[in-house]
Amino acid sequence: MAAAEQSAEQFRGQARLPGFAAPRRYDLRLTPDLDACAFAGSVDVSVDVTAPTRFLVLNAVELEVAPGGVQFKPLGTDQVLHPAEVTNVPEDEILIICFNEVLPLGEGALAIAFKGILNDKMHGFYRSVYELNGEKNNMAVTQFEPADARHCFPCWDEPSFKAIFKITLEVPSETVALSNMPVVEEKVNGPTKVVYFQETPIMSTYLVAVIVGMFDYVEAFTTDGTRVRVYTQVGKSAQGKFALEVAVKTLVLFKEYFAVPYPLPKMDMIAIPDFASGAMENYGLVTYRETALLFDEKHSAAANKQRVAVVVAHELAHQWFGNLVTMEWWTHLWLNEGFATWVSYLAADNFFPEWNVWTQFLEESTTGFKLDALEGSHPIEVDINHINEIDEIFDAISYRKGASVIRMLQSYLGAETFQKSLAAYIKKFAYSNAKTEDLWAALEEGSGEPVKTLMHSWTKQQGYPVVNVKLKDGKLEMEQTQFLSSGAEGVGQWVVPITLCCCSYSRQEKFLFHGKQVNFNLSGLVECQKKDDFWIKLNVNQTGFYRVSYDEELASRLRYTIEANKLSAADRYGVLDDTYALCMAGKQKLVSLLHLIAAYKDETEYTVLAHVIHTSLSIVEMMAVAAPEGLGKLKKFLIDFLEPFAQRIGWDAKSGEGHLDALLRGTLLTALAELGHEATINEAVRRFNIFLEDRETPLLPPDVRKAAYVALMQTVNKSNRAGHESLLKIYRETDLSQEKVRILGSLASCPDPDVVRDTLDFMLSPEVRNQDSIFVLRGVGAAGHEVAWTWFKEKWDYISNTFSGTLLTYFVSTTVSPLRTDELGDDAEEFFKSRMKANIARNVRQSIERVRINAKWVESTRAEANLGNVLKEIAHKH
Repeated sequence: MAAAEQSAEQFRGQARLPGFAAPRRYDLRLTPDLDACAFAGSVDVSVDVTAPTRFLVLNAVELEVAPGGVQFKPLGTDQVLHPAEVTNVPEDEILIICFNEVLPLGEGALAIAFKGILNDKMHGFYRSVYELNGEKNNMAVTQFEPADARHCFPCWDEPSFKAIFKITLEVPSETVALSNMPVVEEKVNGPTKVVYFQETPIMSTYLVAVIVGMFDYVEAFTTDGTRVRVYTQVGKSAQGKFALEVAVKTLVLFKEYFAVPYPLPKMDMIAIPDFASGAMENYGLVTYRETALLFDEKHSAAANKQRVAVVVAHELAHQWFGNLVTMEWWTHLWLNEGFATWVSYLAADNFFPEWNVWTQFLEESTTGFKLDALEGSHPIEVDINHINEIDEIFDAISYRKGASVIRMLQSYLGAETFQKSLAAYIKKFAYSNAKTEDLWAALEEGSGEPVKTLMHSWTKQQGYPVVNVKLKDGKLEMEQTQFLSSGAEGVGQWVVPITLCCCSYSRQEKFLFHGKQVNFNLSGLVECQKKDDFWIKLNVNQTGFYRVSYDEELASRLRYTIEANKLSAADRYGVLDDTYALCMAGKQKLVSLLHLIAAYKDETEYTVLAHVIHTSLSIVEMMAVAAPEGLGKLKKFLIDFLEPFAQRIGWDAKSGEGHLDALLRGTLLTALAELGHEATINEAVRRFNIFLEDRETPLLPPDVRKAAYVALMQTVNKSNRAGHESLLKIYRETDLSQEKVRILGSLASCPDPDVVRDTLDFMLSPEVRNQDSIFVLRGVGAAGHEVAWTWFKEKWDYISNTFSGTLLTYFVSTTVSPLRTDELGDDAEEFFKSRMKANIARNVRQSIERVRINAKWVESTRAEANLGNVLKEIAHKH
């Protein structure tokens, strides 16, 4: 289109900014006013004009730009062009600058002066509140991913518009000012100072970071001299030591793994009191929730330690995979997130082999499986056509399914080939942008395998297969169909990397399964079949992202193999997870799932037993609706099953115990409390009362506190709130975020609906940071789901105005998904009809679909004729 024919109209409603101009360098100056929660700023952008245009179109939202505050100087001339018109388009978050004449091609300098507010929404340039010497103070923090740099300064806010940033801050002289790069110079001028930072390498806007507040830090150096610091609130720096150790090791490990040194001179990590996600990988200045970065030897549980290690490794992986090589557009978000999730386990396994994190990784896959078995799921690569669709794909598909298919591919290609090809990819695309296809091309070149063909079926279509296996005349007959939790038949087909073993792990086969059906002649199958302890396991060690459904004969043999402890931990996990999913989808009977659970009575691995517990509790929730009369027998069976484990592990740590014992103790005791086990509840209350009087008592260490709090809440009702009041007392007295989160996650587990309601109200009070509300919602027990839904509807206006992004979608899914009747599904559909917004639409659909699936499972359970007898029988047997 000729420049003369351009009009402002054509830039509205577009997914992407036009390509006729691109930024090369930003010179950004910000002056935050922490008391007034406002900021002023100016930006000089070197812009490359590559096609004739009268317009410059960039992103800006909630910024005040005075028309007189904008000018453009073509390079090498004295000319200064003033715009004829500057238009803000809030719905598209763009700023359209119109000039009377066509801009000269080549470089020019665009200068814009602007003002904005430090919001309290935890995105853009925002304020977080912290305490110093008993007084509340504001700090200024940025959170720009996915598309919120535009809340702080006018910019080309898309990942492909990479540029250099030179940042200058004018701040109160007593504060610490941080950005992506080290400080070059500080000029103090009475109450304020100007801080100049080194120029960044070329990078995307969403990775720019600025933080101003009062902090302490601990520091260390990597072997090649990179300075690493962990910044905390004043007085908490000792809690940064563990993350610091992990970070130093991780930077060294990833330098080797990616075969490229860490590109910046420093790595700062900082704990922010108000933070919406877990952490954010800003180049050289990574921001975290306190719970994901701080570790207190005395008051943090083993689970906190593991979380810190994995999150730190995840964020530092992004420094290469995401920051150095950046996705071209949000469609490829999964490349960043899936990859960083996978490699964070690689790092944790390297530093803490005794944690068995690859077995724990299966919990990530399970979360991916659950979401991807919905008809309302989405492909790993999802087209993003408008800015308000981005938030919703920061989900279990991008992170967990993404990580799982990378693990599947790595295990198919082999670790060494995978690593070498990956290093080649990083080298080739350093300081630029890449698409999913570019990664496949590098892996294909390095391995000689048909990576593109194999992986397209996993990233371009949603869902995954279940492989049905039958044994017939010495042959294995396999058929794949798309697995859906609703029990419906999907139409997807995949190229499935099948691995299988027969009677032992020393005999393994692998091949690519194309098409709908295949018959497999297993060499030596005939001899193996004659053995009494014959078994076959597909998807060895659960490295593939698919489920397996065995015929009855093969399934019962696997059950005996589990009892005889001949399967690996990952395979024991997988058999249970697949059976549970098939049962929920109405493809197998609840009775066979309960018999399978009983086979785990001698389970030794934490992750597997935790999954047995998790599965059991979800059966209890379903049974409470489907067959309340059988609930007592079911709970008795599960208590009898779990009690021997609890007796062995006890409340107190024994010498020589490891990390996984600590994790198991908390999980087991919490489950027994939720099942109403009297001995556990009484012991918990006894220990809690001592702890209430003496917070230093060794009787309630951090690993069992959550269990004790949940147990205590089982004794609370509206006429006896003593336990509830005591927990709130501890909540108000502690300044450790992890302790606060433990308490928030327990309060709503109370069986009394009135107490649940009060807890939900408390969650919206100023005493609970907005970011922490998700822990309360996650802790709502079976008795509280309908209460929570009624409450949610009443509070919707407040919730939707107060929360945004992933926090808002979390409110929707956590409140709607657990409902278990079609009437409630209809109610939810009706409620959202008039309240639907683009940023929650996908989430609402998925949540209502889950309600329908739950309701279906309830119905199919009611239809199981001999369930009552089986419950009686297994309750007596154990």
